[in-house]
Amino acid sequence: MITVSNLVKAYGAQTLFREASFQMHPGQRFAIVGANGSGKSTLLKILSGEESPSEGEVSLPRRARVGVLVQDQFRHEDVPIHDVVMMGRPELWDALSEKERMLEGPAEAFDADRFAVLEEVIAHHDGYALEARVSEILEGLGIAARLHREPLRVLSGGYKLRVLLARTLAAEPDVLLLDEPTNHLDIVSIRWLEKFLTGFRGVVAVVSHDRRFLDNVATHVLDVDYERVTLYRGNYSAFERQKEEHRARIEGEIERREREIEHHRAMIERFRAKPTKARQAQSKARLVERITLEELPRSSRRHPRFSFSARRPSGRDVLRLDGICKAFGEQVVLEDVSLQVRRGDRLAVIGPNGIGKSTLLKIAVGALAPDRGEVTWGHETHVGYFAQDHRELLTGDRSRAIETWLWDHCPGENKGFVRGRLAAVLFGKDDVGKRLAALSGGEAARLLFAKIALESPNVLVLDEPTNHLDTEGIEALAAALERYDGTTVFVSHDRWFVSRLATRIVEIRADGVDDFRGTYDEYLDALGDDHLDAPHLPGRGAGRARGG
Repeated sequence: MITVSNLVKAYGAQTLFREASFQMHPGQRFAIVGANGSGKSTLLKILSGEESPSEGEVSLPRRARVGVLVQDQFRHEDVPIHDVVMMGRPELWDALSEKERMLEGPAEAFDADRFAVLEEVIAHHDGYALEARVSEILEGLGIAARLHREPLRVLSGGYKLRVLLARTLAAEPDVLLLDEPTNHLDIVSIRWLEKFLTGFRGVVAVVSHDRRFLDNVATHVLDVDYERVTLYRGNYSAFERQKEEHRARIEGEIERREREIEHHRAMIERFRAKPTKARQAQSKARLVERITLEELPRSSRRHPRFSFSARRPSGRDVLRLDGICKAFGEQVVLEDVSLQVRRGDRLAVIGPNGIGKSTLLKIAVGALAPDRGEVTWGHETHVGYFAQDHRELLTGDRSRAIETWLWDHCPGENKGFVRGRLAAVLFGKDDVGKRLAALSGGEAARLLFAKIALESPNVLVLDEPTNHLDTEGIEALAAALERYDGTTVFVSHDRWFVSRLATRIVEIRADGVDDFRGTYDEYLDALGDDHLDAPHLPGRGAGRARGG
């Protein structure tokens, strides 16, 4: 059990939260939620001992093992992937490594007593079973068995982070603390992680903006807002309902007291005019003075106001892809993929990482040439494109202010117009001079959506648009895209976002392409949940998609 007592965290005059007290028991899984900058990750660091609170304390059992997702992938570039994961159990890893060195050393230097001690340590930690468990975890996170003995450097950045997640999970801690563990995971791996965590017997605390993931995993929610940490029971959807109901009760109580005060003041005014009622008027005045009005706290959550509209309708046939093929060296990513997009489609492209989703979008918008095949855009199509590596779209001098940069995309407008557009995406008057190079991932994403909105495209092509947005930003983007009167083609691993928006699902698989006209939930009903566990992870199949 973890006990948190009267926790306070402040940086100078800024207080993130105060008087936070709660308990965490084995089998409970806590979603830590709140706006960007509210203190979610800071709370996680305090729980791990990485950071100290300003006041209060965190108490853990003396022998409790704490597993923390640490993103230090560059330290292990030349270490085999399997060994990086095994390092999550340092005592066991040290014993296994020393045993291996003893077996490889000269026979005359062999220390039988030391060897026996090492064998005892390995047996105590169930070391040989853990080696098999490591392989299961790596494959569950989409890293093929043939890669497990390769050095970590053979993987891309996103897959290296999966290895570090595997290291944290394989350590079999009593407490798991995970900051954005679904970043860089595809739908298949997110589903595997959900099943792993729901079967985990210890305490889990996780920061994530993936609503569906939190709904499937969380048993409790710690809401960091109003400079408080408030505990709610249930998953994310239950938390939203409870918080809204709690807010409504506070607002209702304030309104009731305001009406009561107005009623008493009206009586006081009437009684003052009558000498016989003066004493009653004074009594009512004292009563009014004793009524206290609770000040409604201001939430740290802020919702951007995204808005997209088409300059004019496109033709009925928006986009046609015929026989698209693409390989990078010997790795075939797309083979003979054909697809037709119609006006009004909200088409979600889903599938595991490395299967060719982003490549297909880049080919569609002309950012990448296919090896074979044709791309044909329909009549009067005007495309707005959001790249997965969206910072590359912030073109020009990176030292420029965001106000100047956005103004260049609407030169006929005045400063008030530009600042209004910036304010809508949460850049206040103190932020307009911020340099492009200094923007966080979420800030850069909001700025690009403001720029895309100025272009009034009738087709939006969006590659992982929610990656760097917080929950409020994701909700605002989904609402704006629902109102949008054009055509949307997007790649996303956020199942809530896909479920909210998509009217058509294209799943790219190793053995082909599934094109389903309907919502994501209808698609799952048609296929069942089993397709999320299908063996079409990178390295398990041919690694190519054939069109249909």
